[in-house]
Amino acid sequence: MNKSVPFLDLAAPHAELEDELVSVFRDALRTSRFIGGPAVEGFEKDFARFCDAKHCIGVGSGTDALRFALIAAGVKKGDTVITVPNTFIATTEAISQAGAAIGFVDIDERTCSMDPEKLREYFMSKCTVDAKTGRAVVRDTGSPVSAVVPVHLYGLPAHMDPLRELAAKYNFFIVEDACQAHGAEYFSQRENRWKKAGSMGLASAFSFYPGKNLGACGEAGAVTTGDDEIARNIRMLRDHGQTKKYYHEIEGYNGRLDAIQAGLLSVKLKHLAEWNEDRRRRASFYNEALADVGGIMIPHEPEWGRSVHHLYIIRTQKREDLKKYLADNNIDTGLHYPVPLHIQDAYKDLGFKKGDFPVSEKVALEMLSLPMYPGLTEEQQQYVSGKIKEWRKAQS
Repeated sequence: MNKSVPFLDLAAPHAELEDELVSVFRDALRTSRFIGGPAVEGFEKDFARFCDAKHCIGVGSGTDALRFALIAAGVKKGDTVITVPNTFIATTEAISQAGAAIGFVDIDERTCSMDPEKLREYFMSKCTVDAKTGRAVVRDTGSPVSAVVPVHLYGLPAHMDPLRELAAKYNFFIVEDACQAHGAEYFSQRENRWKKAGSMGLASAFSFYPGKNLGACGEAGAVTTGDDEIARNIRMLRDHGQTKKYYHEIEGYNGRLDAIQAGLLSVKLKHLAEWNEDRRRRASFYNEALADVGGIMIPHEPEWGRSVHHLYIIRTQKREDLKKYLADNNIDTGLHYPVPLHIQDAYKDLGFKKGDFPVSEKVALEMLSLPMYPGLTEEQQQYVSGKIKEWRKAQS
């Protein structure tokens, strides 16, 4: 074996599907259908079915998807939208660009997603309830909490049942950030069945950035929803607010999904379930290989969640040492995410400080993403896990 393991291999699946992918481009050249049309509509229909959703609306990126979902669902200037500090900045960009103030609650240390009890504490300690609307209002600002954005991080769904109970109690709506969770599932005790990511909120946002489980060959995203009016509004928002050409019902954006990207995604969508199963097998291999390695914490997958393992993240208090050791042995790793959003320079005006969200801050210093992708071989994983054990033995 070549003693080198990349963090991600995007070339292999493209090589396997090259003829089908190239045919998408040739068809676009022959028909000159580059914006909208059958390719986009076909992908939207297929991805809605994959997510068990009524509607899918293709857009230009995952950030567009979340921004448009929030705006279409009714978030407006002066509102507060709550999410977590342990996520990519696109989550909070979408909130602020929709006109809302950003609220944070901390994460559950085991799942690394929104802690429902922390959200409950937020409402009880920081809010009053408006008698007319039933909605929580932040005491310090007078801002109503209109929405909560749980992030299905690393491919594992957030714990949705208690979040949905809080939504009913405090009259907010949920928009899922499912940008890393294509095909992930959550077992709802309320409904006594498994639910797909993208089918549990008022709307849900997906990213098809190239490295995602379902990745385009460029930028792309989508919103899923069961609400007809939200779907209609997003279709206008993505296309300059048009209901038909040159007739603008609202001011919108240029956030359309390219037809070529939609066609490429349709080809790949046929393989997504298989790719996700391969990721689950790769995760199981890592879990077994690393379970008894001292000082290493493997990912927690609760009984209510079926992760699609967009990322495989271990934790260790000696993260930088391990990262360097693996790099010295030609093993690429990643950091997701090294600086929580509340202490990023971009949000220093919000007034948060170190110590405000201790769980997010703790895990940010410990997380290390190992190579994870369909086609990763057992031999490669044995090499990775062997080097981790070798590093750990040297620490003793």
